Amino acid sequence: MATLYDAPPKETIEAVADRLESTDAVEEPGWLLYAKAGADRELPPEQEDFWTRRCASLLRKVAIDGPVGVGSLRTEYGTAKQGSNRYRVRPRQQAQGSGNIIRTALQQLEEAGYVEVADGEGRK
Repeated sequence: MATLYDAPPKETIEAVADRLESTDAVEEPGWLLYAKAGADRELPPEQEDFWTRRCASLLRKVAIDGPVGVGSLRTEYGTAKQGSNRYRVRPRQQAQGSGNIIRTALQQLEEAGYVEVADGEGRK
């Protein structure tokens, strides 16, 4: 029997995003047009279905990693030694992902019944 660990991540995220979009479980906030996906980004996300894909990806991360908090998910969705190297003055550094995007998506998934809060441990 296939489990979540056996399924390819890309196909799993696309299938879950389609399911979330068809059931209207999550709703893109209005401020997303102006928010960056991380501290090292210069522009907001350009994908049309960014919100449902991020929610699907968060749902997969929470299912695999067990109780996980926003802080560790910020590190996971941040950039490790990538980011903008526009000026080439200093080496690239670790930058964290947007906590507001992650927190709001987890709250919407919680309201839809996909995620629950583990007291003092994060969400599972």
